[in-house]
Parts: sequence; C-alpha cells; structure tokens
Amino acid sequence: MEFIKAIILGIIEGITEWLPISSTGHLILADEFIKLKQSTEFMNMFNVVIQLGAILAVVVIYFKKLNPFDSSKTPHETQLTWQLWLKVIIACIPAIIIGLPLDNWLDAHFHKFVPIAFMLIIYGFAFIYVEKWAKTRPDTLTNLDRMSYRFAFYIGLIQVLSLMPGTSRSGVTILGAIILGASRFVATEFTFFLGIPVMFGASLLKVVKFMLSGGGFSLSQFAILMVASVTAFLVSIVVIKFLMDYIKKHDFTFFGKYRIVLGVILLVYAGISAVFGG
Repeated sequence: MEFIKAIILGIIEGITEWLPISSTGHLILADEFIKLKQSTEFMNMFNVVIQLGAILAVVVIYFKKLNPFDSSKTPHETQLTWQLWLKVIIACIPAIIIGLPLDNWLDAHFHKFVPIAFMLIIYGFAFIYVEKWAKTRPDTLTNLDRMSYRFAFYIGLIQVLSLMPGTSRSGVTILGAIILGASRFVATEFTFFLGIPVMFGASLLKVVKFMLSGGGFSLSQFAILMVASVTAFLVSIVVIKFLMDYIKKHDFTFFGKYRIVLGVILLVYAGISAVFGG
C-alpha cells in the first residue's frame, strides 16, 4: 500500500508541478487523505524532493535547447544557450538569499491547511485579473532569447513569493513575467528552466536537513521516494507537452477559477475539522 500511495502522490506531483495550482500545496493536502506511514521530517523532505523527478522531465524535453555543448549548434546558438543559463542563475539569486534563512520558519508556520487555502484563493483571483488586464496591452517580450538580465532578475524577485505553500512556483513566476510584459509562451518556458536549479537546490537542502535530523534513509524510505519521483517524471513529460500546447490557444483563467474553488473547499474542510475535532 505504501508504494501505491507513492505512485498516487507522484501522479499528483507530475500534474501540479507544471500547472499553476501549487504542487507543494496539493501534496500537503493529499497527505491528509493519503497518509504515508512516515515521520513528519521525512514527509517535509519528500514533498520537496519528489519535485526533482518532475524537474528532470524539463531537462529531457529541452535537452538540446539547454545543452551548450551540443556540437550541432552554431557559435551564435551556443552563446544564446550560455546566456540563457546566466539569466536562470541571476533569477535564482533572490530565492537563495531570502529562501534559505526562511526555510525552517516557513515549514513551521505555513505548511497547513488554512494558509494554503488563502494562497490558492488570492492567486486565483490574481490570475483572473492579470489575464483580463494582459489582453488590453501587447506583449513586449515574445522571444526568450531577447530577455534581458534585468528582466530575469525581476522574475527572480517575484519567484520569492512562491516560498509560501499554496502559491505555486510556476504560477507566481508565470504571473509575474506576464505582468512584466512577457508572452504566455515565454513566461511558461522560462519558468520551466528556472525550476531546474531552484528545485535541485531546494531538494539538496531538504535531504541534508533530513539526514541531520534522523541519521539517514531506511531502504523502504529510499524506495518510496524513488517510486514517487520516477512516477512524477513520467507524468511530467505528458503534462509539460500538454501545457505548452494549451497556452497557444488558451489563457490561465481556468486555473485561477480552479484555485479559488479548491481554496474555498479547503477552508470549509478546515472549519468542519476544527468544529468536530477531526
């Protein structure tokens, strides 16, 4: 049963990591109903490290675009690839400076139902409003190669907001990039790439914290983590391709409405649980 639960959680992660609806929020919520028989320390680590499996799907799908050592690329294309990585690194700086000191505090205070629900609702309305507003002005950045380093840094500043569970890293960076003038396609693609170093770093931090708190993984814990991560990777391959096709014809309004409905349901559930002590 533990491995079946891990597969279900991997599926949830593979879907929600890329859709702007908060993967960490969904995993925390799923744990309320699909509880792995593991320690709190392990689950705090699991909910982050499982995202690494999803992130690896980006590396596979975009390997040629992200690989500066591809011999088939022209010197100009190689230069653009290095510039892309530099932009990604620059965009990671705010999360490193602000996220590391706040990691323990956020874990202790906001990995809970009510904060997640409020973040789902707040950013749900934000998506709906921003999409309506964005239709009133032309996109000023429609080619990722033309993104400036300053633009990348601003997206990195906005990404800091995603440290709050329920916000959605992909959601807040896509939203911020659109506000700054990027097209949905550019905003989404850069968000994918930005997730690579961010999630590698976050996963390493969580693994180190877990190792220091408990002395290491048991064989069963390692197996559960691997099963969930591989499942997230396979599902992510499908979801990434779906999302890139979806945004060619649609905006993110639907996801904003989904966030609001889910947030309200969670607040109702939290209220009922508080009343009846469940």
